[in-house]
Amino acid sequence: MQTDIDPRNLIGRKAFDRNGTKIGTIDEVYLDDATGVPEWAAIRTGLFSRDAFVPLEPSELVEGTLRIPFDRALIKDAPDFGVGRHLSPEQELQLYHHYGLDVTAPPPPPDHDFGKLAPTEPPNNNDPTTPHP
Repeated sequence: MQTDIDPRNLIGRKAFDRNGTKIGTIDEVYLDDATGVPEWAAIRTGLFSRDAFVPLEPSELVEGTLRIPFDRALIKDAPDFGVGRHLSPEQELQLYHHYGLDVTAPPPPPDHDFGKLAPTEPPNNNDPTTPHP
């Protein structure tokens, strides 16, 4: 999805599945904790006032509506965690699995103490500028 879209501008927009069938209206947008990028949307389906969580990537904003590249039945069967609360990493993982999306872990942070180069030559004990142990 376009990452330059203000998530507040998504709320209230209509959402459609891959076949153009209306799913509902965007109720809330959830941002990634680490990057602040919009990651999930809660779609008010109208079915028992239930919200269905959908991934914003690979969805697209087309002519003012959100186009979600999944079938309506799959979207409506998404896990329901309720709106207005933070999605835990475990809940996000359930959603990724539900939609069959890749959930590769981010690379580990670099270890700054690892890989320091050893001196290429042993210290010259006859050189007065070389410190001696």
